[in-house]
Amino acid sequence: MSGPILQRQDGDGIATLTLNAPSSLNALSDAMLAVLTGEVHRIAADPDTRVVILRAAGRAFCAGHDLKEMQAARAAPDGGRQAFHDLFTRCATLMQALVALPQPVIASVHATAAAAGCQLVASCDLVVASDTARFGVNGVNIGLFCSTPMVALTRKVPPAVAFEMLTTGEFLSASRAREVGLVNRVTTPDALDAETRALAATIAAKLGPAIRIGKRAFYEQADLPLAEAYVHTGRVMVENMMRPDTDEGLTAFLEKRSPDWQR
Repeated sequence: MSGPILQRQDGDGIATLTLNAPSSLNALSDAMLAVLTGEVHRIAADPDTRVVILRAAGRAFCAGHDLKEMQAARAAPDGGRQAFHDLFTRCATLMQALVALPQPVIASVHATAAAAGCQLVASCDLVVASDTARFGVNGVNIGLFCSTPMVALTRKVPPAVAFEMLTTGEFLSASRAREVGLVNRVTTPDALDAETRALAATIAAKLGPAIRIGKRAFYEQADLPLAEAYVHTGRVMVENMMRPDTDEGLTAFLEKRSPDWQR
């Protein structure tokens, strides 16, 4: 694909973002971080978008940070310290923006997701992978422990699995990634787009405000003690119940008809 390094297509309430820098293996360069973060913020304010698909062009999903840019930063008088701090801060901002995005985000992974690229996948809400995909936090192989990718990874897979990945630099196959909880669905390369789109369409067909309320609560309750989590989600359920469109959904179910939601 040619054109902008990030491409967006919209249809049926689904925004599809395509990383389009195949020559750099879709690395999270300064430019890619900027445009992707900006687009995520725009989608957050878009009431017509109900689901986001994140995919990539070329022979890799995302190779992680742009190592050439990182090495060039060492020429600064401080050896690159401030540049590295700014880079990891901007990357963390993007990853947190994906989690905070009101709409569910589905990563559609056709090939390798490495280091910060694996972090990007783990920061999405759902993952559909081709059986040719693989996932790794392999910075340790070049002497750089993937400490920031570790944050998203350890929130998706068991600690022992994450630590093994982080310390060995070895990659998980798509099937193994599904076994440990990083990936939701695995399919063939030819069926990847259709499988991802079908999952997105299923979610997009639900009541948008309910999905937005639910996604926020899903992450908010995760770090709370059990009793506090029930108190918090009880309040969320009340908020959801008080919506007129939820009343219409319940009424329609009892009347055995499809709800007439005003999307």
